[in-house]
Amino acid sequence: MYKVLETGDQFTQKDLIRETSLPARTVRYALNRLKEEGILIERHYFIDARQSLYGLNVLKPGVMAA
Repeated sequence: MYKVLETGDQFTQKDLIRETSLPARTVRYALNRLKEEGILIERHYFIDARQSLYGLNVLKPGVMAA
């Protein structure tokens, strides 16, 4: 999950499921863990308010910006 996010793009959960070929439950778990660690930023997806966009927190020490 981190490797996909490391590209610097922002993804919806559906995008991440498609990119990683992981089950939806695994993607949700990974996103929650990354968010708890402060590595992940969640933003509103204005095109579809039911979804969120996820990207890496480049301000967090140790997180590499692409």
